[in-house]
Amino acid sequence: MPTSASRRAATRPAPATGPPAAVGASPSPERSAPRTGLRVPFGRTYPAVMRVIHSPLHRLHEPPFEVFSGHPGPPWEVAARAEAIRAALAGDPAFTLELPSEHGLEPALAVHDPGLVRFLAEAWDAWRDAGETGDGFMADAFLHPDLRAEAGGGAGPVPEPRAPGGRIGYWCFDTATAITVGAWPAARAALDVALSAADAVLAGEPVAYGLCRPPGHHAGRSFFGGYCYVNNAAIAAQRLVRAGAGRVGILDVDFHHGNGTQQIFWERGDVPYASLHGDPDRVYPYFTGHADETGGGAGRGATFNQPLPAGTGDDAWLAALDRALDWLAGRHDGIVVVSLGIDTFGLDPLCDFALTTSAYHEAGGRVAATGARLVVLQEGGYHLPFSARTSASGCAAPRGFRWTRSPGRRVRRLSPTGLRRTTRVAPPIQLGRAGHG
Repeated sequence: MPTSASRRAATRPAPATGPPAAVGASPSPERSAPRTGLRVPFGRTYPAVMRVIHSPLHRLHEPPFEVFSGHPGPPWEVAARAEAIRAALAGDPAFTLELPSEHGLEPALAVHDPGLVRFLAEAWDAWRDAGETGDGFMADAFLHPDLRAEAGGGAGPVPEPRAPGGRIGYWCFDTATAITVGAWPAARAALDVALSAADAVLAGEPVAYGLCRPPGHHAGRSFFGGYCYVNNAAIAAQRLVRAGAGRVGILDVDFHHGNGTQQIFWERGDVPYASLHGDPDRVYPYFTGHADETGGGAGRGATFNQPLPAGTGDDAWLAALDRALDWLAGRHDGIVVVSLGIDTFGLDPLCDFALTTSAYHEAGGRVAATGARLVVLQEGGYHLPFSARTSASGCAAPRGFRWTRSPGRRVRRLSPTGLRRTTRVAPPIQLGRAGHG
């Protein structure tokens, strides 16, 4: 989400071109490989190929603009962002890309207000039916809790307006999250991506990566914003809990606080939430993410926030990650959902941290060393060269090792401390033809 006006002059990504592939088709650049296993130093066997769930339907959603500090401009959250990551992973034999299975709306309704889901599904058609034009729309008036307040306690709940422009202000909380013709299809596909990644871990995978776009952690039970329409991480966590996984942890490493995730599980102790992020005193979403926000009711003590100062570098950020991992230890029953925001990178246009690529390798080793099974879901990250260049290693890092091939076929991987080491000779991996297993 927007953070600093000085960053707005940075080079913006170009929109993705071309129509999305058919849902049932296997896009031609993708590769798959046999699912052999490697033993990591701390004793867990991980597959040599990580499953990556993605959907081309995200490309239907291309916001025409966003408004920051009252100034309209091109959006940062564009299809090219996810396409850069997908292309990097498709060209790396350490990953196999697959399409999600459909799950319907019940998982979304398990965490979101039915009215919000109904609005998102109807919004674009209602806008067009009202005679409006353009490639997208957003609110010009927002529901405030005191709008109907009166002396003596207020005038009761505010009814949802009938006009599309009023309805979006009823449900949305910012001016960066436009409704487009593809917003709802893309959001539906992203939740299927998240659920399919969760299904893979429930079926026995130690880790699966969901390339979700749009992101999700700013969407709450009855609101959306921050480029997010439904909360992919919360929906996945709820599915895991309902499937019998016990307590499921959420680790949020996005630069911006996951206000939606926190709100959804605020009064629940079975989904502990740990976040390390920019201090809301200066960083979007501004009103949540303070250290004294620790949960309420049955969830009291089940939220752990670490707001971090501008200029936070690798060492300070990794120390905060260690505190989050220590806090989560013993609060979950073996599965952690990771909200993987890579907008903490020092060159990201919406970030004021100073992280380098080394931090992500090290972080992956530390997360993997906990022994938890991981559902890794993409959140933010708006510096496309970084996403394209490092996403393969960054997404592999949560497994605790990163491997590549040298002419001698030695496997190079990360230990739990994140240090590279060369180990035994591994058999060559046989790649299938592009687009087929």
